[in-house]
Order: sequence, then structure tokens, then C-alpha cells
Amino acid sequence: MKKSNSYRERIARRLTMMTALIILVVFTIIYVVVNYSVIENSDKALLAEVQDHLREISLVNGELIFLNKNEWEEAEHSQIQLNPIFIEIVDLEGNTMDRSPNLRGNHLTFLPDRASRDDALTLEIGDEEVRQIQIPLRHEGKIEGYMLVATSFEDSRHLLYNLLKILVVLYPVILISLFLMMRFMVGKSIAPIQIITDTTNQINQKNLNERVPLTEQNDEIGQLARSINSLLSRLEQSLNREKQFTSDASHELRTPLAVLRGTLEVLIRKPRTTEEYESKIQTALQSIDRMSEMIEQLLALARVGKFSNSDYLSIDLLEFGRNFAQKMSHDYARQIDFETNLTLPLEIEVNTKSLHMILNNLLQNSLKYSDHDSSISIRAGIHQGAPFITVEDQGVGIEEDSLDRIFDPFFRETQLLEKPVPGTGLGLAIVKKLALESGILIEVQSKKGVGSIFRLIFQEKI
Repeated sequence: MKKSNSYRERIARRLTMMTALIILVVFTIIYVVVNYSVIENSDKALLAEVQDHLREISLVNGELIFLNKNEWEEAEHSQIQLNPIFIEIVDLEGNTMDRSPNLRGNHLTFLPDRASRDDALTLEIGDEEVRQIQIPLRHEGKIEGYMLVATSFEDSRHLLYNLLKILVVLYPVILISLFLMMRFMVGKSIAPIQIITDTTNQINQKNLNERVPLTEQNDEIGQLARSINSLLSRLEQSLNREKQFTSDASHELRTPLAVLRGTLEVLIRKPRTTEEYESKIQTALQSIDRMSEMIEQLLALARVGKFSNSDYLSIDLLEFGRNFAQKMSHDYARQIDFETNLTLPLEIEVNTKSLHMILNNLLQNSLKYSDHDSSISIRAGIHQGAPFITVEDQGVGIEEDSLDRIFDPFFRETQLLEKPVPGTGLGLAIVKKLALESGILIEVQSKKGVGSIFRLIFQEKI
């Protein structure tokens, strides 16, 4: 549970951090937009005031002329409390020529370096913040002085300050709330994973048949549960095969050992003739040969899949099959034919050692279960775009009910056990495992008393 909580909190923290960044960006954009809108509206009002006063005031040869002196007496120019507008007229040197009554003992700031600019900026008059604009006064195209116009920015600044304070207070409150909600939601979301963990922790070698409960949704967690169940099924099947393999191997090895022991015990009971000693020793040697063959097959089965990547080569399947048939025909002194309807080389990339071992085991089966004068052939070709090679015989064939089991280790048909056919029952198991490791598909066709066809289909398309 501790690990689950740690994971839950870790996910909640990460989600909260990402959300915190997004909220911070959103809050910053809100503040910047509001700040820009407030200043924009204030400057628009200021410019409108400037246009009104430019029509009422003129500066001619250093003399200030008012078209309507009463404009200076309006409440916005004489009072500070009611949306005041501050106006001051200065000469080219910045000396005050006249100013609105509401400035009282204060002066607006003349900025010589901004003489040619008419944009507003934020300044202070005494302890009050204002937005000020500086407009040149011209007469006959010549600048005679400047009109400085300002409006109070205190209310707007107070509005922006309150907005900033609200955003700063809301930010941690929102983040803490989000973290708690995300922590709760993540906990609910990973609850099925905790169930899966608890269930898998209780599964061991003794109860591999148990499975993880599946969820109704076909989401990632549902797929995880199905994957774990599939893994458990494969493990259970593998363990059962290993148990069966161990049991069969011990049984198969016990039989020749029992024969060997019995033979030796008979020999030491009383003196025997030379012929009897030779017969019993021959029986003992046969048991030893059978155990040696079985041990070699078991080692071969264990080595399956340990070939290196250098064993994968690009070969001509027709040439490989033809050479294999000729060599086996010579080694076993049997007629083994190679057949194909292709004229051009059939290039494939395959593990050559695995392919040779597969064909060799299949051919040995055909030789063991076929009459000496019966036909055995190896055929290569293309079927549905995929190259293949077959081993065909006219031997005893396989019962239809046994076709699904012939690749199991130590499996041999009951009627074959009664006949003196040598073998360990591991050849086809090795073939199946090698084929799986090499990506080769195996198909089997067989009919009792007619013969069998083992077809190897190479998955690489040509």
C-alpha cells in the first residue's frame, strides 16, 4: 500500500505542477490584459481631454490665450477627489506659464527628452500616481511651448492591485485543491492496479491456475490484466510441460537402467557359457546405447535456441535441399529424391544449423517408419508467396487423433511401442522447438498406412 500511495502522490504532484504552470500563465495573461486595458482606457480618456483643451488654448508669441477661461473652473480641474484632470502650460524651457487650480502647489513633470513624443507615461505628483501626456503647442508651424495633461491613476492602480492580490491568494488555494482532488482521483484510477498487485502476489507455483480479475472496460488496465493472465497461462502450460517432461525423462531413463541392472544381476548369479555372456553383454550395451541416444537428444533439446546470429545466412533453398538429399541418401544408403518445379534459385534467410537439424530429424523419422524399398522425397517450392520444403514418405503414417501430440516430448503412438522401432520420442519435440526459434511454420499431413508429409513454411515473403 505504501508503494501505491507513493505512486499516487507522485502522479498527483506531477499533474499539479503542470497545472500550476498553466494556471500561472493564465493568471499572468489575465493580469497583463487587464493592466493593458486599464491603461488603454485611461490614455483614451486623456487624449480626448487633450483634444478638447487644444481647441480652447493657444500660445502666440509666448502669450497664453484661452478661448474659454471658464474651462479652468470646471470641477475636474479644481478638485482632486472627482476624476481630476491636471493641466499645466510650460514654455520651451519648461517654465510654468499657467496651470489648473487642482494642481495647487504641485507641478507636472516636463520631460525635454520626450519633446517630440506624444505617448502617455506614468508619473507621480506628490504622493499621487498619474498618467501624463506631453503635447507641443504650435503657432504657424513653430513650437511655442507644451501642454502637460495628466489624469489620476490611483483608482486604476487600486483596481490592478486588488486584482493582483486576488490572483495571488487564489493561486495556492487552487493548487492545494487540485492536488487533493488529483490525489483522490489518481487513487481511484489505480485501485484496479492494486487489486492486480495483490492477486499476483498471492499466486505461486501451487496455484498458477488462479487469474487476475478482469475489468469491464477495455482500457490500459484491462489490457494489463489480460496480458498478465496470458502470461500466467503460458507459465502454467510451461510448468506443466516441464513436469511432464521430467516425469517422462525419468521414466524413459529408468527403463534401460532397469534392463541393464537386471542383465548384470543375471550374469553374476552363476557361471555362464561364453555365448550367454556375449548375449547378456550385448543386451547391456543396447541399453547403454539407448540411454546415450536419449541423453544426446535431451542435450540437443536443451541447446535449442543457442545458435548465434552468424548462423543466419542467405541460401538457395533448392540447392540446400538438393545437397541435403544427396548427402542423406549416401549416409543412410537409401533412395532419397529431391523434387521441385522451380527453375530459378529460391533465396531465403534462415538459421542453416537449425534447418539442417530439423530436416535430419524429420528424415530419420521417415526412414525408421518406412520400408527399406519405399519412396522418400524432399520437395521445395512456393505456396501462396512463401517458400517451403517438405519431407514425404510412404510409411506407417500417424493416427489422426495423435497429430496434435506428436511434437510433445517422449510421445509415441501406442501401437508403435509394441514394435521394435528404436527411438526416444524426442526428435519431433526438437523439430518443433527449433522451428519456433527460427520462425518456421510446420504443417503435417498424414494418413494411417499411406504415409506422412511434414511441410516447413518460411515466413519471409519473396
